[in-house]
Amino acid sequence: MAATEHQQERRIFAVVVDNEPGVLARVIGLFSGRGYNIESLTVAEIDPTGHLSRITIVTSGTLMVLEQIKAQLGRLVPVHRVSDLTWEGPHVERELVLVKVAGGGARRIEALRIADIFRARVVDSTHRSFVFEVTGSTEKIDAFIDLMRPLGMTDLARTGVVAIARGAEGM
Repeated sequence: MAATEHQQERRIFAVVVDNEPGVLARVIGLFSGRGYNIESLTVAEIDPTGHLSRITIVTSGTLMVLEQIKAQLGRLVPVHRVSDLTWEGPHVERELVLVKVAGGGARRIEALRIADIFRARVVDSTHRSFVFEVTGSTEKIDAFIDLMRPLGMTDLARTGVVAIARGAEGM
């Protein structure tokens, strides 16, 4: 067996499903029932008249496991389409985070300086805290959080990854 068959790869799956109760539970059940991990999960309605939602799942595994995940997702009854955005071609992926940083003096000034470097927006401000909004790659978000921790980060909320294929064609 080749060494690459055992290497872990990160994949982003975009899954179009019926927007009805229990669909997300079935998708999550597929992962938990087989011991697969979900690193990020986002869900939103994409077609209110067609009652369709899009689930974006970030997961990791060997090539064989990832192919099994894609095939098993495609067999679920409420699933209309499964795309492996990582494998099928160029794509754009982003994540959003809200980070609350409390403190004053030099730490406050440093937090604002770092936020400017990361193109973070201040979406709330008090005399003792800021809430920053940052969008970008998971790596960018992780780096921003790591720099804000020692400056008084008290809370954060992440959206998880959203992704879409590049080019003119839709899902």
